Amino acid sequence: MRKAKQISVSLENKPGRLARFCQYLAKRKINIIAISVAETTEQGVVRMVVDKPSAALKAIAECGPLTCAETDVLLVDLPNKVGALAKAAGKLAARKINVSFVYGSTGDGGGKTYIVVGTPNIGSAERVL
Repeated sequence: MRKAKQISVSLENKPGRLARFCQYLAKRKINIIAISVAETTEQGVVRMVVDKPSAALKAIAECGPLTCAETDVLLVDLPNKVGALAKAAGKLAARKINVSFVYGSTGDGGGKTYIVVGTPNIGSAERVL
């Protein structure tokens, strides 16, 4: 587990916009570790953790007029097996640590998976997990 920077970007909710955005990062050799996209009628909010957050922020600024924010999160590695997320969430609940959001990526069965945890109590969550 480690602290990480989450980058949130608002994109137009139109076909191809996410593809172009991801291609833009890929051309700059920025790897997306975990990603979540929540949509509204006109906008999509992309939350992601990347391997080079400073380079990503610079690239996004050069990409055009996009609304962008950076947030501290925890990148938690869990075994990719039944109940692993339930156990981690249970530890946070036992200490009354609220989870504002969570998303992740999956790996092969038996391997590791990552979840991204956003909480107002990041220090406490880090100690618990």
